Amino acid sequence: MKGLIGIVFFIVSWMGYAQQFSSEVFHKGYLVTSEGDTVKGRIKYDMEANIVSMIHEGKAKTFSSHKIYYFEINDEVLKTFRQFYSIPYNVNYGYEIPILFELLYEGPVSLLTRETLVQQSQTTGSPYWGGTSFPRTIIQYSFYFLNTKGKINYYSGRKKDLFLILNKNQSDLKKYIKDNKLNTDDIKDLIRIAAFYNSI
Repeated sequence: MKGLIGIVFFIVSWMGYAQQFSSEVFHKGYLVTSEGDTVKGRIKYDMEANIVSMIHEGKAKTFSSHKIYYFEINDEVLKTFRQFYSIPYNVNYGYEIPILFELLYEGPVSLLTRETLVQQSQTTGSPYWGGTSFPRTIIQYSFYFLNTKGKINYYSGRKKDLFLILNKNQSDLKKYIKDNKLNTDDIKDLIRIAAFYNSI
């Protein structure tokens, strides 16, 4: 169950913060470049732009995902340790470029995610009696499974697609999901599913 305890804490911590997002803050950490150099400093990541900003020895540096192999941070918002990799991904008709992924669970089949900040409308009060609508920013996640051959499969959140990706020992996996009443588009439950799948 490697990584499971830290990720559960990560999810619980996330719920306690309203409008401060980790991607907007600098965190202590280090980065390993694609050439194998290790750079320590304060790190801020942008998964949409696939860049990492760093303050190193008082100087600001920016690294694109092409120049990054790996980085890790001690998240100062969530109070937890997080790991990120730059991995080649097919973005358009066979064209691969390295983009940033966060590692949620590591195993023969690993669970990865990417996050995006999006705005959604929220209504206060009754919509029938003059309720007020206002925008709020939330984090939207995309999930991926990485196998031992280095292939990354995007997961849509639909159960039938999950079984196309995790296609071995399906009867055991389906029973585990049913017995534990797991939601196959919930981040906490997906971590449990990945951990179980790697154990059978």
